[in-house]
Amino acid sequence: MPQGGSPAAVVPLGRKRITSRAELEHVAFELFERQGFDGTTIDDIARAAGIGRRTFFRYFPSKNDIPWGNFGDELERMRAQLRAYPAQIPLMEAIRLAIVDFNRVPPAQLPWHRRRMELILRVPALQAHSTLRYASWRQVVAEFVGQRIGQPPDALAPRTIAYAALGVAVAAYEQWLETDDADLVWLLDTAMRDLAAGFANSLTGPAPAAPATHP
Repeated sequence: MPQGGSPAAVVPLGRKRITSRAELEHVAFELFERQGFDGTTIDDIARAAGIGRRTFFRYFPSKNDIPWGNFGDELERMRAQLRAYPAQIPLMEAIRLAIVDFNRVPPAQLPWHRRRMELILRVPALQAHSTLRYASWRQVVAEFVGQRIGQPPDALAPRTIAYAALGVAVAAYEQWLETDDADLVWLLDTAMRDLAAGFANSLTGPAPAAPATHP
């Protein structure tokens, strides 16, 4: 594996130094493609970007955070979007709309997004880190569901819907990565419609009380 001093990681003479998180992402993705995720160090990325190691940490807390981009900001946007939907929009319809919008990518950015998702879904070293991100995503959905049906977000129904929605999204992304001409938005929309149909008649209010237990 190439190490921190490999020629591939040296910034080309005269190259403009990185001034944005998106630019740093692109540099990192190029190195990940050439050297592999595990074989690329933070020093490699900083050197290729023409910045110091300390400057790298102004953009990302760790190398594992690079594939996730501005996930935190987008997650807050999805939370606000869910809260803004009027009560007249059915619960599962609101979730479908929010998830499709959350994952809508401008056509010019699709190649980079494909690289991003290949890293997130296929690099073993990222799986533990991804678990934390998935938990944050599910929490946003569970909070919305709980508010709508009058249950706490950690109750069974909100949790079930949050896990199911995440599973649907991951399945759509895996299908997208495996098919060159697939439409990501169509896959997500179709899968979420199928999920909504499954939950259509099961969420009409607070869950019934649990049966009493006997000693």
